Amino acid sequence: MNESEQSRAPGHHAARLRRVLAEDSRTAELGVQITVEGAAVHLAGPVASGRHKDELDRVLREAAPEMRVYNDVWVVEADEPGSGEELR
Repeated sequence: MNESEQSRAPGHHAARLRRVLAEDSRTAELGVQITVEGAAVHLAGPVASGRHKDELDRVLREAAPEMRVYNDVWVVEADEPGSGEELR
């Protein structure tokens, strides 16, 4: 990270990384919260699979190799629908 990048507000870094995750075909992610604190980026929120969680990590490490990535997203598994709801 050069001096001009270091002087930017953390919000700018978070917005840039949000855009990276949204535009990368491996992630196309808009629902994960991204927080930047110093040289650390924190991810939080639900994702559909463990593979997706791993891809988020990989894409961020490629986009910002100088930052520490803390991937605290959790996997929300969608179960098969149960029996139909009875309406009266």
